Amino acid sequence: MTASFVMRFFYIYTVVQLLKLFIQAGLWLFCQEIHLKNKQLFKTKGPLLIIANHPNSFLDALIIGSYYKRRVYFLARGDAFKKPLHRFILESLNMIPVYRLREGKEFLHLNDYAFNKSIDLLSKGFAVLVFIEGVCINSHELQPFKKGTARILEGVQKLNVDLKIHIAGIAFNQLRGIGKKVNLIISEMRDIPIILNNRDRVLFNQIVFEQLKQNIIVPSTPTRFNNKNLFYQLHFYYYNNIQKWVDRKTKYTVFYDSVLFSVLLFTYPIMLFFIYLILKLFNTPPSIIFVILILIPIMTKRVHE
Repeated sequence: MTASFVMRFFYIYTVVQLLKLFIQAGLWLFCQEIHLKNKQLFKTKGPLLIIANHPNSFLDALIIGSYYKRRVYFLARGDAFKKPLHRFILESLNMIPVYRLREGKEFLHLNDYAFNKSIDLLSKGFAVLVFIEGVCINSHELQPFKKGTARILEGVQKLNVDLKIHIAGIAFNQLRGIGKKVNLIISEMRDIPIILNNRDRVLFNQIVFEQLKQNIIVPSTPTRFNNKNLFYQLHFYYYNNIQKWVDRKTKYTVFYDSVLFSVLLFTYPIMLFFIYLILKLFNTPPSIIFVILILIPIMTKRVHE
């Protein structure tokens, strides 16, 4: 193992860890509350297959993956990987492309790579997150399951890998906009069936369906904002303009929340930087500037009634 390889590994690991902290901070601000059940399971070690529902596009993977105390790989829509730069960025974020028929028959053979990559990662002790519905619809109603997850499990079992399976049910009180309340319930599949044929795959999907359905509990309390709050007013025009732009760009798609979160994540520090410049312009002492910049995101969490 060369020194350059070791340095590259630690560089990528550091970048990934910093990005994870950055995303966690963004989720803390974007969501009003995230309720977790069975928190101890997030510390699970060894080969781990995480099976989840998929009501809110990329945001589902960000929330689920950010709470595990380890690196989590997950399958994502293949059409997002078409451009080389996009592919590099997405693969750096532990994403594995998986293709659907609507993206073109010429890409379907590449799914062998996605399944084999997932099997290989699990055999090496990593964690892989799979959205078993195979499609994202902005709804908490479960869609018909695909057989890809059972196929991955079958491949792992052929290698005699002793893995664990987590069933992750994620639900939102609203599927559009900030201030959402989230329930994330994780449970462990105790009796994992052996997959040998198509009948076993169907049985496996039925078992997952029943367990996953129990883990999807939609928060009943709506999100409300105190529009008289000073920090609400401070953020209003910034957020209002961004959400209008995102709404136009994602119309008739399921990506509204995902794009909104991403844009806010990378523009919010810019907004804070402009506030910093304004405070500097008025010769505000550095210590006061620091306190104000820390208080702004903290107090923003308190704009909910």
